Amino acid sequence: MVTQLKNETTSNIIYPDSDGKPMADNTLQFRWITMIKANLDWLFANDNNVFVAGDLLWYPVEGDNKKRLAPDVMVVFGRPKGERGSYQQWKEYNIAPQVVFEILSPGNTQTEMSRKLLFYERYGVEEYYIYDPHKNELSGLLRGEEGLEIIETMDGWISPRLGIRFEVTEPELKLYYPDGNSFTTYTQEKQRADKLAAKLKELGINPDEL
Repeated sequence: MVTQLKNETTSNIIYPDSDGKPMADNTLQFRWITMIKANLDWLFANDNNVFVAGDLLWYPVEGDNKKRLAPDVMVVFGRPKGERGSYQQWKEYNIAPQVVFEILSPGNTQTEMSRKLLFYERYGVEEYYIYDPHKNELSGLLRGEEGLEIIETMDGWISPRLGIRFEVTEPELKLYYPDGNSFTTYTQEKQRADKLAAKLKELGINPDEL
């Protein structure tokens, strides 16, 4: 009887899809969030067992709708692609996001970032990357024997899970695919595709028929 009552109570808990907070505080932060998310989508486009999300609420504990965070970008290996209102971990074979990115804005406080670090460490994140595009500062943490441990040198660092490489340059960070190509924005990809299409037409080839 007690068990039945507990299950009924748990099933009645609502897990909101939104926390009422904006995805980004400014255009620079938004550009970085969308660029990283889009490029990771492209990287794992052919792997149906990798789920990539941006600004999606993650609930790690069933029955507790207060414990939640929405990483700017998160990657979950071992879970299928698809639409979700939130990431409710107990419905995902209890697989936690292995990689998360946070893109800072001037409004982020030390208290807020410390709370996020404790959350990610407690609930199983393996790689945690923090980038401040306003200061062009990058830091990263990797799970070790004592939890999430600081990565001493990020310049040239290759993510164990993602295979991407970080290059700390001026005026901003650069990210590279495992094949050496750099991350690009949608606009840059569109310009590249348009140039290729123009060259093919010059050669008498219709790109729409390829």
